[in-house]
Amino acid sequence: MESEKPQNPSPMEPQEEGSNKISKKEAAKLERQRRRQEAAAAAAATAVSTVSIEESDPLSGNYGDVELNDLQSKAVTGRKWTEVGSVAPEMKDQVVLIRGRVQTIRPVGKKIAFVVVRERGFTVQCVLTVKPELVSSQMVKYATSLSKESIVDVEGVVTIPEKPITGATQQQVEVQISKLYGVNRAVPTLPINIEDAARSEVEIEQALEKGEQLVRVNQDTRLNFRILDMRTPANQGIFRIQCQVENIFRQFLLSEGFVGIHTPKLIGGSSEGGSAVFRLDYKGQPACLAQSPQLHKQMAICGDFGRVFEVGPVFRAEDSFTHRHLCEFTGLDVEMEIKEHYSEVMDVVDRLFVAMFDSLNEKCKKELEAIGRQYPFEPLKYLRKTLRLTFVEGIQMLKEAGVEVDPLGDLNTESERKLGQLVADKYGTEFYILHKYPQAVRPFYTMPCHDNPSYSNSFDVFIRGEEIISGAQRVHIPEFLEKRAGECGIDVKTISTYIDSFRYGAPPHGGFGVGLERVVMLFCALNNIRKTSLFPRDPQRIAP
Repeated sequence: MESEKPQNPSPMEPQEEGSNKISKKEAAKLERQRRRQEAAAAAAATAVSTVSIEESDPLSGNYGDVELNDLQSKAVTGRKWTEVGSVAPEMKDQVVLIRGRVQTIRPVGKKIAFVVVRERGFTVQCVLTVKPELVSSQMVKYATSLSKESIVDVEGVVTIPEKPITGATQQQVEVQISKLYGVNRAVPTLPINIEDAARSEVEIEQALEKGEQLVRVNQDTRLNFRILDMRTPANQGIFRIQCQVENIFRQFLLSEGFVGIHTPKLIGGSSEGGSAVFRLDYKGQPACLAQSPQLHKQMAICGDFGRVFEVGPVFRAEDSFTHRHLCEFTGLDVEMEIKEHYSEVMDVVDRLFVAMFDSLNEKCKKELEAIGRQYPFEPLKYLRKTLRLTFVEGIQMLKEAGVEVDPLGDLNTESERKLGQLVADKYGTEFYILHKYPQAVRPFYTMPCHDNPSYSNSFDVFIRGEEIISGAQRVHIPEFLEKRAGECGIDVKTISTYIDSFRYGAPPHGGFGVGLERVVMLFCALNNIRKTSLFPRDPQRIAP
């Protein structure tokens, strides 16, 4: 039988010098370790004791984290919820139930805590004060343990503060909390803080002048953590305005007899020619993503729909690293029969966008104010009857201002901006139409002018010196289309079904296309189209 192994000596047991003995130095080290362990155990015991006290709090039912079981659509209670943005002085003394995110928490001692709750860009200050039979000190402690951006339910009475609450959008009211429940906790440390992401450049510069340094969140960081960036008041405003632009576009055109359609985004040839297409294999056949719904919306006119529109994705494989280009954007497209003149299409543009601007200014005041606080801008100047200039007239204005432009070429970005400035100074508008562009700079399907084939029945529309719309009368005669396609280097075989659609009788027609993101960007005078794309796709970004 094997002899029993000697036990290890206790750290505190005195040792004789020898092979199994430890030095006084090592013993002291072990003693310190033992004391630390005892201190940690005591702290843990205290924590358990504290939890037990909180669990025994007779008011514990008024606060705490909501159990998973209660979040699994357990029951319909019929409770009435109030949106944070709707909490107003006229609701004084009413009990409200709100759900939102914890924006800030500010404890004042152990008996008071201020919690600013945010919902969709609107904020309200909620006050938690220890009161017998209603709010306990443990409840205040629970509130201060919540992390920023956690989702909470708050029930309380609306009161009127002595002074306006400068740190909230709902400045004339407070909510005196009686119940507070944590619905979902955010991680303690966020990759970006909403307060930093919502800060304007003006605030940052003013702080620098005072010798202070505030955090600036750059564009790439915002897009990397877009979920958090979306929560700023400005972004809430931007994307609600974007929604309204689409809605106004759709409703206006429906009221004018247009029909909404949906065209394919997988096509066998390039819709506008050139190399800026995303090519792919389609079951063994070469294909690409549509650069526009151009060809198919024209085919819909040939199918006797008369007037059509579409809201859908557009793909451009251009390596454009600019403030106004994306590889994928949302296109707002229109096509319609023309009775006599392509000015009929420009008439629709005129009425549509004046109605759109009027509606945004009237119905989106809160959203525009939220955007303006972070990105200050002047309201867009536009006329009741939109200004129209010919391309030749525009070139003449530039020439008189000392800017030389090829009369049969296109305008570059600098020329467009300069012309926009000249038009604003002379006519008092930042929204205008420039038409009769040179034929050489327009797509193959653009109808040439009747009196000068060097120019075309086409137009562009500008906001604040940048182009947002391109439109024209289309060529509807198949033989002429084939000729134009060949001149532009397009393989006629790849668009044979498009050309064939005009062989069965096609009415004169025209239309236009506009990028949704670009309209919002320029209406709000933002400096980058990525601000108006929810999840932008450019040559360097395909996530998140």
